[in-house]
Amino acid sequence: MARVRLAAALLALLALCVPANAHVATRVPQGLHGFVLRADEPIVHTFSRTPSFGWDPVPGARSYQFELATSRRFSESGIVWAANGLKTPAVSVPISLPWMTGQPYSLYAHVRALTSKGPGPWSVPFGFDMRWQAIPTPLATSYPGLLRWTQVPGASGYMVWLVDAGKWFTTRVNMADEREYYTFHQGPTWTGVVHWRVRATRWLYGKTANGVPMVSYGPWSPVYTSTNPAFTTGPLTAQATVSNVVSDATHSRTHEVMPGFLYHGNTSIWGTTHELYRVEVFTDQDCLNPVFRGAIVGSPAYVPREVGPNAMPTDVNGVTAARGAFLAFGSEPDSKTADGIIVKTNEMDTTPPSPDSHTGLPPSQVVSAAKIDLWDSDWAGGHYYWTVMPVDVVADQQLTTVLASAAAVGAKTITVADSAGIVSGDVLQIGAAPTPENAVVQSVSGTDITLVSGLTSVHAAGESVVRPSGGVKYRDAELTQDACAAGRVLTFGKSNEPAVTGQSAPFASGLSPDGKLVAAASTKPRFYGAPLIAWQPTLSTDSYQVQWSHTKYPWRPAGNRFTWGTSLTLPLTPGTWYYRVRGLDYLMTGSKPQLSWSDPVRLVVTKPRFRVVH
Repeated sequence: MARVRLAAALLALLALCVPANAHVATRVPQGLHGFVLRADEPIVHTFSRTPSFGWDPVPGARSYQFELATSRRFSESGIVWAANGLKTPAVSVPISLPWMTGQPYSLYAHVRALTSKGPGPWSVPFGFDMRWQAIPTPLATSYPGLLRWTQVPGASGYMVWLVDAGKWFTTRVNMADEREYYTFHQGPTWTGVVHWRVRATRWLYGKTANGVPMVSYGPWSPVYTSTNPAFTTGPLTAQATVSNVVSDATHSRTHEVMPGFLYHGNTSIWGTTHELYRVEVFTDQDCLNPVFRGAIVGSPAYVPREVGPNAMPTDVNGVTAARGAFLAFGSEPDSKTADGIIVKTNEMDTTPPSPDSHTGLPPSQVVSAAKIDLWDSDWAGGHYYWTVMPVDVVADQQLTTVLASAAAVGAKTITVADSAGIVSGDVLQIGAAPTPENAVVQSVSGTDITLVSGLTSVHAAGESVVRPSGGVKYRDAELTQDACAAGRVLTFGKSNEPAVTGQSAPFASGLSPDGKLVAAASTKPRFYGAPLIAWQPTLSTDSYQVQWSHTKYPWRPAGNRFTWGTSLTLPLTPGTWYYRVRGLDYLMTGSKPQLSWSDPVRLVVTKPRFRVVH
């Protein structure tokens, strides 16, 4: 009588197969643990970003059920996240787990196998905590007007608290300028000592099943004290760009993030002195093709802020007040180049915040993020050119003209006899005193003036249109081409490193063909069923895109997924596959946020193999 047995202990003992012996008892999953990149990592019980989980496969299991909870008893109200129908003894969790610590643990995971006889017993719970494992600390090397701190593993960004100024803001890089301390007051009383705190933040994604709150930030650092030397006068000079590397006149280097800009001096190429400055970045050495304009600041360092510029004063009284106070957040009025072209800072190039913003901040504190990042410099030469421009505060003089034609109620365009000197942002008084109508200029074309809002009264031809004195405008004191031709120009490169998907072997885990949960041990791993892949987070990245293809070249995507996390289970069928990962940077200038792809990673998904013996 023929008998059937399995050959070489292969996939009949695997997690997805029913064993030939129908009497094999259901077993409890063993070895449940959390991991970040590979299933064979040393077991730890504290994580700074959401881990994945793996366990030893159960013979005869058709699928698995997995639960995360805040209670060791896994009561219904304590369930944070759950998954059913898992075909591999590993799971990627698609939510940010809340910061929680407990005695001994605050979060617990367990898993059970489902066989032809139904669900088996739950495993022993795996307990763990979620918390930052470090706080940012100041870097040893310092520069005037610049704060820098250590990067925190797992952080998406940082919150910076300027204690003396009484304000905080968010940034994705580990540095910030001290513009509040220098703008309109460069003396040592204001700039000599800066007290500040910083804490790491992370993006939040997904929702917990029981509604337990999630916060995006870790603990504040202690109060740090930074000191600055006396403000340097003399020729305005571009000094360096800085991130984890320094790019200066001696060595032009490539940054992974939008760098900070360092400069010193206050005197233009024409010999005039100035207290305000603006960084500008170009793609050409003649400084004619601008791709980035910084905010107007008074500090000898500048780091772009996605939260926007300071509220620059718009009249003489405001400038006077600013000399005795820290500027608040606000808007920067359009300014002009030396030859009269109206420009604005990239820090005002914002889009409305998403309703599902993953900053974790209260809706009232979520601001429109500015597009303050640059494309990777992958063209020939791979360099950007930058300079720093002196900026003047120019007081308005009173201008008077008249309406050339009548204007009706609601009209947003008026025609005047002479528009010379009137620019965007001016406040006009239309009509006779003592009750003229105030209107704000949106744009000027010839003698036609477009207003921000429609008129509320009828105005006849010949009525007066007055721009009163007292307002101020901001204007570059030089042409950028003249500054660069005079030698005030440096170069730097920018190239965000692709996501790291492995080292000696891919960060991939799954079921081996001999029925064990394993991490990839070679550059060509083989798995049975859907593998779980992971990657290290990259700088200046908001989310990730994962693709997989049957061929490395030409690349033909067979699947495409987007995720906020750094791990994913790939739904692959048997065969040879390649996958790749890239980050998405939504603060990048323009409409395409994609960063560089990682190199394609090869893996093989195998079929169960059996032998029939008579």
